[in-house]
Amino acid sequence: PRTTRARARSTRIPHSHFRTRTEDSLRPRVDMVAIEGQSLAETAAVAAPAPAGLPKEARGLLHELAAEWADVADCRALEVVPLKGAMTNEVYQVRWLTGGGEEKGEGEYRKVLMRVYGEGVEVFFDREDEVRTFECMSRHGHGPRLLGRFPTGRVEEFIHARTLSAVDLRDPEIAAIIASKLREFHHLDMPGPKRVLMWDRLRNWLKTAKSVCPSDEAKEFRLDNLEKEINALESEFSGEDQCIGFCHNDLQYGNIMIDEETKALTIIDYEYASFNPIAFDISNHFCEMAADYHSEEPHILDYTKYPDLDERKRFVQTYLSSSGEEPDAEKIKDLMNNIEKYTLASHLVWGLWGIISEHVNDIDFDYMEYARQRLAQYWLKKPEILSCRVDDE
Repeated sequence: PRTTRARARSTRIPHSHFRTRTEDSLRPRVDMVAIEGQSLAETAAVAAPAPAGLPKEARGLLHELAAEWADVADCRALEVVPLKGAMTNEVYQVRWLTGGGEEKGEGEYRKVLMRVYGEGVEVFFDREDEVRTFECMSRHGHGPRLLGRFPTGRVEEFIHARTLSAVDLRDPEIAAIIASKLREFHHLDMPGPKRVLMWDRLRNWLKTAKSVCPSDEAKEFRLDNLEKEINALESEFSGEDQCIGFCHNDLQYGNIMIDEETKALTIIDYEYASFNPIAFDISNHFCEMAADYHSEEPHILDYTKYPDLDERKRFVQTYLSSSGEEPDAEKIKDLMNNIEKYTLASHLVWGLWGIISEHVNDIDFDYMEYARQRLAQYWLKKPEILSCRVDDE
């Protein structure tokens, strides 16, 4: 990223910046579940000593952090576990055996999460803005704590929770918890201008896509037509009586974690977060139900899994009623109609993201085929969505 790479060394965040936790929660423990959809058995199977390619600054930061933990047997004897499912960054669990076990694997582990920033992502967002959002969320008790930074990444608290799976999004109980949590997220008092960002983002990404695409790709994806489409959607939606809130903008299942014991949810990864219409954030979440990024073909989308009318209505009703007031039928219908319209914007956003990512990111994912599906869905659904209301279904 353009700003963090310029930093010459790693930075450990002082303890005074951490939110207070009880001594009980500071005791080492074995996490009941692993993040990124991996079971404990899978995690143990791929654990390995720190690779030689680990950035020098990251290694120094990890050693410095571990040296302050009295329960860590050897601060330099760290293991690194790659975690699956990330498409913007490379994500690892880093762990140290504590003094509780003599044999390797029998003791408990002290764990952190290490995030190595993906190449080329500066075309999508400003990393310094994202880190400021991360730190603000952490100070307010949302998401993991920031433990330290190095030029090409950062180290975060490892959350005692499980990343949701694609199937979890269809569970009525979990969907209701997500709806309530998302309303809470949308009402966070975050710094920065409280204006809609999505249209500027779409235009900027379209400009970038045109600059990186050869002519045959640009023609295939009809890039010359998309500025007109973006302008038309903005004009179509600007007259709506819509609620603006702080939106995650990437609420796929891999960015939601659940504590199995308390059922508390944590929303993570704020790279794309900004103020936007809340209907866009919910529509994007609904579109993500077509994806399973841990399947054998993670780029393939199945739109038969898009939530049906009853599922969408339950989600919206729970979202609105979580404020403590029961919404009337008209308010539910209006939000549902806006959500359906904003699915078109979601398809454009992630279609352009896929096109650009194909040219700037080395992560093993078929970004181009993903983009084809998102943009095909846009052209397929546009006539139906712009002429239909929920009460017409």
